[in-house]
Amino acid sequence: MPGRSLAVGVVYGERRFEITMINIGLVGAGAWGKHLLRNFANLPGSRLKRVCDLSEKVRSTVKATYPDVDVVSDFRKIITDPEIDAVVIATTPETHFELSTLALQAGKDVFVEKPLVLKVDDGAALVELAERQHKLLMVGHIMVYHPAVLMLKGLIDSGELGDIHYLYGARLNLGKVREIENALWSFAPHDISIVLFLLDKEPVSVTAVAQAYLQKSKSIEDVSFMTMLFEGGEMANIHVSWLDPNKVRKLTVVGSKKMVVFDDTEASEKVRIYDKGVDRNRDYQTYGEYLSLRTGDIIIPKIDSSEPLRSECLHFIECVESRTRPRSDGAEGLKVLKILAAAQRSIEQGGVPQKV
Repeated sequence: MPGRSLAVGVVYGERRFEITMINIGLVGAGAWGKHLLRNFANLPGSRLKRVCDLSEKVRSTVKATYPDVDVVSDFRKIITDPEIDAVVIATTPETHFELSTLALQAGKDVFVEKPLVLKVDDGAALVELAERQHKLLMVGHIMVYHPAVLMLKGLIDSGELGDIHYLYGARLNLGKVREIENALWSFAPHDISIVLFLLDKEPVSVTAVAQAYLQKSKSIEDVSFMTMLFEGGEMANIHVSWLDPNKVRKLTVVGSKKMVVFDDTEASEKVRIYDKGVDRNRDYQTYGEYLSLRTGDIIIPKIDSSEPLRSECLHFIECVESRTRPRSDGAEGLKVLKILAAAQRSIEQGGVPQKV
């Protein structure tokens, strides 16, 4: 337990409880960081002490919204503060390695947004540094905290879907065009982390193709198709694009017994379980086998309505408090990074399969 966390007394009836508050320093309060800021500023057990951002406009907005939070432009004021237990990093990906390294070296636990870093060697160095410093390193793979994904995990682990044959997902939108990372690095970490979480294994090879239509001179690909092959024969295909007419956030899991579709754009009915499949039957006249299609019920289970980002942030606070390994720790972030790197190599070689 970090030695300088603040214990706050809470009175309920005639009883008094002591709640340990984890002091948080957040770096980057812009596009996505503002959502992390909102959660860590309001979570039980969390005290957002200081926010750092280079933009004067962002700093002014944070100060107006959260007057009790210290707002600075110098990152060193976060990592040199002995009262801050953990650092949350929501800056652009190319800065993740340097900022995470400095925070870990300063003895802080670190939550860093996806992707962990942009180079596999840097990711491995961060994981090693966190272990050496005995500090937590957690990556913002928000989808493994989504209640629908947790339900899918339960269905797979219980055997209700049977053997998993393949998965395919699409994360598409006519949305913000990035100028640094391509669509693969921007969107695919979500779906890669889901696949690894659901199957609990890593692929043996990755194949990917992509094209840059909007920024050809910079070779920043707008659309990518990636396929992962696993040792057990499972396949997973991921299609990502910010150049598409529809907003799509969908994952399909096909098992030998049942199939499931998870559509995150649905307001309430996000998961549908299809009792569909192909059964093997024995013909006792010919002593052979024949295949028959099976179509059963479609079940729409009730899904917990909790916000995935809040659950992710709360998980980090709980891990800092209990000193337990996060679900999306640095090692998991490194696995995703290796797959992204293999997919990028495949793209650069025209779709040649790459070993992971």
